[in-house]
Amino acid sequence: MAEAARLRPWLAAYPPGCRWDAPIRPGTLGALLDGAVARWSARPALEYRGRQTSYATLDAAVDRLAAGLQHLGITPGLPVALLLPNTPWHPVCFLALARLGARVVHLSPLDARRVLHHKMTDSGARTVITTDLPGMLPTALELLESGIADRVLLGEDAAWGGEAGEGDPRALLLSTLGAGLPPARLPEVSPDDIALLQYTGGTTGLPKGAMLTHANLTATVDIYRHWQDGGVLAEGEQRVMGVLPLFHIYALSSVLLRHLACGNEILLRPRFDAETALRDLQARRVTVMPGVPTMWIALLKHPDAPGTDFSSLRACISGGAPLPFEVGARVEALLGQRLHIGWGMTETSPAGTRVPVAATLRPGIIGVPLPGVDMRIVALDDPARPLPPGEAGEIAIRGPNVFAGYWNQPAETAAAFRDGWFLTGDIGRMEPDGMFFLMDRRKNMIISGGFNVYPAAIEGAIYEHPDVHEVVVIGIPDSYRGQSAKAFVTLRPGAPELTLDALRDFLRDRLGRHEMPAALELRTELPRSPAGKLLASALAAEEMARNAPPRESPPA
Repeated sequence: MAEAARLRPWLAAYPPGCRWDAPIRPGTLGALLDGAVARWSARPALEYRGRQTSYATLDAAVDRLAAGLQHLGITPGLPVALLLPNTPWHPVCFLALARLGARVVHLSPLDARRVLHHKMTDSGARTVITTDLPGMLPTALELLESGIADRVLLGEDAAWGGEAGEGDPRALLLSTLGAGLPPARLPEVSPDDIALLQYTGGTTGLPKGAMLTHANLTATVDIYRHWQDGGVLAEGEQRVMGVLPLFHIYALSSVLLRHLACGNEILLRPRFDAETALRDLQARRVTVMPGVPTMWIALLKHPDAPGTDFSSLRACISGGAPLPFEVGARVEALLGQRLHIGWGMTETSPAGTRVPVAATLRPGIIGVPLPGVDMRIVALDDPARPLPPGEAGEIAIRGPNVFAGYWNQPAETAAAFRDGWFLTGDIGRMEPDGMFFLMDRRKNMIISGGFNVYPAAIEGAIYEHPDVHEVVVIGIPDSYRGQSAKAFVTLRPGAPELTLDALRDFLRDRLGRHEMPAALELRTELPRSPAGKLLASALAAEEMARNAPPRESPPA
């Protein structure tokens, strides 16, 4: 017992009745759906456009599409890209591909053209599944026209109660796939098979594909289910706000998979809108509300928020990016209850930590490891050396939720692990009571609206501008997104003045919307180290000093 307390001091901080050593049983995503349908067949799984879809109906749609995809030649291990917002087509396609043992490749509608091309070519995906909601089909067809994709499959929003959108003769309709076909001959799928290539940013500017297995994703569901803090959420009785994008690992695991496994109803919305969310809370009596900082800030600013009845809420979770301490306090005052906050990464599927309700909230706190998850702080100069409580170092993590490595990146994968521990690149410390604190984000990364943004990618795109000589990009505080990018630029001799609007126009086809610089500062020169290296740290320090509140003069 004493040895366990020494290795895992957080055990003493665990909520009453919650066990860190609860049994985590990884499996396959197909089995997860089978179990949910067996228990909750007649209950609503999804609500979209005012229509409910039962677990039995969802299961039938998954099986029918699996038969159609198999007929098209989708086989185990084959990568298939999903370019889908939050519509029922996402869970249907995701789970159908999982049943077939194929690998899902998530594409984001926010991705710039070059990033989409990279994800397709790097993953080997040649089939893209999209929908006829505005903006989706043209993006998928561009992949077809450029030779990046061989085939586009189109899910009509009208199949789920939406209006008929524009089609294209080059796109095969999902509603016709599987019609009249016998059930798919389902292959044997192993928990260790890769279910998802979830791309996450890299300091080189090009995203890396994190290989998440069936075991990783189902273990994460089990981990979340075992975390009980305060009131117990009765399975099969919750109504969950589903506005976070399912192509993001946070929503995929903690909203879709976790709540399907628990027999709950997910209110799917194509995008977040504060007015619609407040109306859903009031009229649909939402009980579980996962969000990101930008969402909470938008709700705080909406004039209808103070008059909204939040009494139905049983759990409110904030993730995806650090929530400013003072913002969290205002959100809790609005909701009338404690926000559940924690930490995780794409590579951890994304289970990591949670702050117990009984813990004292302090800036930087990320809480204790979730059930089955081990964490420690290791020395920056020697990742094999654990550090004692109170010392700052790199956060290392291991558990059944931790990914299998980076796709096509053996060197990156080897560098990311030491003795079975994943080295997160995040700097933190563990206090003697086992509570973890995040001190800094991984080097150079900007967290904007819950999305990882890498300065190297923005700098590379800006360097393509013919008038730019040098550029450094840093993150600056943003009251809405948490952080946004600011570019410091020197121009070539004789170049005309460059405005922020002109730069953003130039970058429109090179960067995603979430990567666009929010500020531009032209300089005659940029700070350098003695070795001649451009110093982003010096610019960040200048920016911090510039935005610091003025000091009060001492009393006379």
